Amino acid sequence: MTSRVVLISPAMNRSLRQARFDDGSPLDDRGRERAAAAAGSLPSAARVVVSPSARCRQTAGALGLDGAEAAGLAGLDVGRWRGRTLDEVAVAEPEAVGRWLTDPSSAPHGGESVRDACARVAHWLDGLRETDGRTLAVVEPDVVRAAVVHALGLPASGFWRLDVPPLTATEFSGRGGRWNLRLGRPLDVPEAGSGF
Repeated sequence: MTSRVVLISPAMNRSLRQARFDDGSPLDDRGRERAAAAAGSLPSAARVVVSPSARCRQTAGALGLDGAEAAGLAGLDVGRWRGRTLDEVAVAEPEAVGRWLTDPSSAPHGGESVRDACARVAHWLDGLRETDGRTLAVVEPDVVRAAVVHALGLPASGFWRLDVPPLTATEFSGRGGRWNLRLGRPLDVPEAGSGF
């Protein structure tokens, strides 16, 4: 049996446009339009799950997906940095940001370490190895990064080396205890070459 998992990154919102740690803001008008334009472009699935953030729930809705919320697929918990830009935090806490970006076990913001987030997502992904049918999941970019790190057996330090554009599909197929990947396929939306 081959397990198939498709991770969809959310459409744009104010936080993504401003390079801000997610603050729970909804999709912006353009993000909602782009997601709605991609509705119907995804394959059928036996199950649909969604990260608990507003932008993931709204992206799923605009794509026409009705999925169960999965707390285990939340984005990286950045504690007191939530809602701030990386630049703002780097000015206020330069040593803490330096540690956080270089040590996957560090969580100077009081939230979750990258290593812990990767372990949480790895546990979820490995739980799907023996499932039948395709799983579609609209998830935070952090979840996509963590899943790729796990599937390829990368060190947790590789997490920051992966870019996840909005409204892209990262596809995993698993068999025999390993995962294969197809990375970052843009969803079929008009003006696909114009960027998101």
